[in-house]
Amino acid sequence: MEALAKRSGDISFNVKTFDWGSDYYKKHGVMMPADGLAELKTFDAIYFGAVGAPDVPDHITLWGLRLKICQGFDQYANVRPTRILPGIDAPLKRCKPQDLNWVIVRENSEGEYSGVGGRVHQGHPIEAATDVSIMTRAGVERIMRFAFKLAQSRPRKLLTVITKSNAQRHAMVMWDEISLQISLEFPDVRWDKELVDAATARMVNRPATLDTIVATNLHADILSDLAAALATPAAGLALAIKLGVDAYG
Repeated sequence: MEALAKRSGDISFNVKTFDWGSDYYKKHGVMMPADGLAELKTFDAIYFGAVGAPDVPDHITLWGLRLKICQGFDQYANVRPTRILPGIDAPLKRCKPQDLNWVIVRENSEGEYSGVGGRVHQGHPIEAATDVSIMTRAGVERIMRFAFKLAQSRPRKLLTVITKSNAQRHAMVMWDEISLQISLEFPDVRWDKELVDAATARMVNRPATLDTIVATNLHADILSDLAAALATPAAGLALAIKLGVDAYG
């Protein structure tokens, strides 16, 4: 950001750094203070770095900071662009830079990250645990409409809807039905539907057939990791491309 401001000459950034993260958790027992969201709300943008640590459980770092911010501000669209940058020797054989230029839209507020579930009879032989994926019509409609609008703004006007409705026969069937309904609002956008497991093979074998992709919270999280690995062999750059942007409103 400093280099960008210096190069541009006509912009500047007023940056405040917060020490919230794993070290903060070790000192205070929480990932962020109770009034953290109120303080963040005064800023125009949030630049979020890595917060994990080997000695802090992953669910604590996720639910205590990133998800608290995303869900607290209703950042429902996580936009993750992936492309092969100039000079990068990407691992896919016979894949040209123009063949891999994707944007993955991750539903970012519900689904598998809703936090619904629990554990009973902990420590006993009959122990049970549940995690319930929650999808609402309002939530699916807005992410589908966001994805179709994004696809419409790109040159190819092509959208792939990721699903798993063959196995998840309630919420994902609703996801499919709503995608069809929303598609009628965008007659100039070509779209298709792909099961998430088949989509992984398509990303590797036929990358040029993809452009804009929309998927649930969990599916898009995993697919965007694969996308980053396919775009570059450099782990640091892959993570930078994968991180994406959370949008809301």
